[in-house]
Amino acid sequence: MEYTVQKLAKLAGVSARTLRYYDEIGLLKPARINSSGYRVYGEAEVDRLQQILFYRELGVSLDSIQKIITEPSFDRVNALQEHRKELLQKREQLNLLIENVEKTIASSEGRITMSDQEKFEGFKQKLIEDNEQKYGKEIREKYGNEKVDQSNAKMKNMSKEQFDKATELANKIHERLAEAFVTGDPGSSLAQEAADLHRQWISQYWTEYSKEAHAGLAQMYVDDERFTAYYDKEQPGTAEFLRDAIHIYTGFKN
Repeated sequence: MEYTVQKLAKLAGVSARTLRYYDEIGLLKPARINSSGYRVYGEAEVDRLQQILFYRELGVSLDSIQKIITEPSFDRVNALQEHRKELLQKREQLNLLIENVEKTIASSEGRITMSDQEKFEGFKQKLIEDNEQKYGKEIREKYGNEKVDQSNAKMKNMSKEQFDKATELANKIHERLAEAFVTGDPGSSLAQEAADLHRQWISQYWTEYSKEAHAGLAQMYVDDERFTAYYDKEQPGTAEFLRDAIHIYTGFKN
């Protein structure tokens, strides 16, 4: 079956403008242009749009999607299996949060007693699953399954106070890093304070700290575009600046 832009947009639940934009950037080209100048999409384009929307639902950028689906080795069935796996993980996360809400309601009504740790179990598990989905493969390849599993277990068993402290440290890192970046000197006292705060923050999750591992993580912030995008969101170049500050702080370079 063939579809015009308007019909495919309605079928997929996206805007016609989105489809035109995908065409402009080369992500989803129509099968042909008809005699009236309208874009026409066929079965192959429908399947490709489905893949694109799956990846978008999982938070993958358009640039990354284009790289993935244009790879000669791209396998649609394998991709669908991966989508299914990741969507099941998301469903499990939502189930945990729903269960947490239901327990909180029951606790508020006096039907059960809920510990402070239980109140945050769903959020911590969601954070673990989100990290696994986004960075799990790279982190496990770099540090090994055992260390990552130990780190996840430590996070899951955090008390409310420990969880709050980790969140506070993360906020302080961004504040101090923004101040230090203005100086342009990763060896400045502000930059080194940001590096020390970063050490304190990762120590909330790691079972043991080493300067070498700390430096390696900082290098990953630059090597992996997802980490870079996170730190460069407010100010481009922040990921490299943090990497340099941590390398000075630890005395290690990759």
